[in-house]
Amino acid sequence: MSFTKITYEVKGPVAVITLNDPATMNAAGLDTANDLLLAFEKASDDARATILTGNGRGFCSGANLTSAGPGGAPKSERKFDAGSALDSHYNPLIMAMKEHPHPIITAVNGAAAGVGCSIALMGDLIVAADSAYFMQAFRRIGLVPDGGSTWLLPRLIGRARAMEMMLLGDKIPASKALDWGLINQVVSSDALMDTAMTMATEMANGPTVSLAMIRELVWDSSERDLAEQMHFERVAQRTAGRTADFGEGVKAFLEKRPAEFKGE
Repeated sequence: MSFTKITYEVKGPVAVITLNDPATMNAAGLDTANDLLLAFEKASDDARATILTGNGRGFCSGANLTSAGPGGAPKSERKFDAGSALDSHYNPLIMAMKEHPHPIITAVNGAAAGVGCSIALMGDLIVAADSAYFMQAFRRIGLVPDGGSTWLLPRLIGRARAMEMMLLGDKIPASKALDWGLINQVVSSDALMDTAMTMATEMANGPTVSLAMIRELVWDSSERDLAEQMHFERVAQRTAGRTADFGEGVKAFLEKRPAEFKGE
């Protein structure tokens, strides 16, 4: 499988997807979104954890605007629709990340702006370089936040801070993002990938079924009331309790040794 705007490699049980268009700070055009969709699909089979990062000075500077706007639209009687690419490319990508079968770590280097911010925040764990920043830049070009950010941000940091990010469109440095609870960790640029790989390897060597159900329960929890959520916890617990990894985990606990999970 060949890619044009990303690179893809597998390191042991970890898939590493790297946005690779540094000249545009990894602006996410439709071709990039296609590549990412294919890469996440491939990682589903190849690995037990996935890292997404960017090459160069930026993680992702947002949608590629060089062909966007009415001037770049095909000549037609129909009015320009700035949301059509969301239906066809970006929304399926966001949903593919949410529904990925194992944990995703986003390693954010430099700018995560526009839809690039949304993609970065879809990580189950988010580690940022100290040079990174997050920016809802849409209002600066007369558009509205997309990529699920109007759903995600209020749930991550509350309505007031979400409004601040989206209405002002200012850069949120990695240190402030950490203080706000937007991300998990800030490290030096040199330590970014090593930190992400340590996280990914830890999860890849964990109980695969359990981790998959944990992330699904958490992602879906905001749409349920307490009784509904406890029901889904109960169903998931039944499934997890029937795995070989559960048996190994209990045995290792009783024998006072590290568990050796097989993902079964």
